[in-house]
Amino acid sequence: MTDRSEPVTPKDNSVVEAYLSAQKDLTTDSALDLGRGLIPAAPEGFRSGFVGIIGRPNVGKSTLMNQLIGQKIAIVSPVPQTTRNRLQGILTTDAAQMIFVDTPGIHKPHHKLGEVLVKNAQSAIGAVDVVLFVVDGMEIAGGGDRFIAELLLNVKTPIILGINKIDARTDLRQSHLNAIDLSYQELAAERGWEVINFSAVTEAGFPELQTSLTDKLELGPYYYPPELVTDQPERFIMGELIREQIIHLTREELPHSVAVTIDRVQEDAKITRVLATIYIERDSQKGILIGKGGQMLKQIGSNAREQMQKLIAGKVYLELFVKVQPKWRQSGLRLAELGYRVE
Repeated sequence: MTDRSEPVTPKDNSVVEAYLSAQKDLTTDSALDLGRGLIPAAPEGFRSGFVGIIGRPNVGKSTLMNQLIGQKIAIVSPVPQTTRNRLQGILTTDAAQMIFVDTPGIHKPHHKLGEVLVKNAQSAIGAVDVVLFVVDGMEIAGGGDRFIAELLLNVKTPIILGINKIDARTDLRQSHLNAIDLSYQELAAERGWEVINFSAVTEAGFPELQTSLTDKLELGPYYYPPELVTDQPERFIMGELIREQIIHLTREELPHSVAVTIDRVQEDAKITRVLATIYIERDSQKGILIGKGGQMLKQIGSNAREQMQKLIAGKVYLELFVKVQPKWRQSGLRLAELGYRVE
């Protein structure tokens, strides 16, 4: 039986699976010794490090990370403030290993949950080797972008200003396009930042972006086995896939007052059974989430199950429960119980 609390790796990767399995029964020092034996030695000139992806909500940070590593590990949505946890995606090339830290969008918080998310995003800035500050290439630099730029004033690590969504700018008037570009060029020039244009959807500009990120990393070893794509356990990603479908299907009615926990994962020979609980804040939201005749909850489960089957490369049976937890976003205790802590 596979332990769904382990980091996600591609299927049929016996070496990495053996490494992760063996770690369970070892002391920390012994596990590190075993890891040194299974993680290959980095070639001469190899670079490695952590890249913090920061920016305002809904600028495409999660889409960018998913595309860079080539696998979906972060949920994406047109609804702002979708990302709640610092996710790490791992991209290993011949020249470097980049560990991308996708942070919650930095915004003015309106509740305890928002405060936790913003603090975690801010703490990530000082804990990485390179900062990739992503902005929306469809909009002129605004107050939110300048606020983040101020947070970065005393940061000593290299910073790249990444202008996303260049694929969507074909219908913009040239004068408006020039104004957008000028606003970001001025923001970057004042601080000596490099500017790179790209599309997280079409991957235009990715070669230049990857080259720049690699060049800014220090010489270093593999931090993770090259096959690993994230350090997050499958249980966590399963919960995020359920929350993603709730956001997509309920849009403005529920998204920010919903939390998901994976209560049990039981893997049999032919199917993996997943039991999950969806937490909401008010009784009135329960009817929205369940829907007439249970149709909304059924659709959420069906869509999430499809994504889970891609994640684990096998069949999934998913059972969802709905529970009302009043004002959970305002309670530090409830937030901790649901996995939201200041990091």
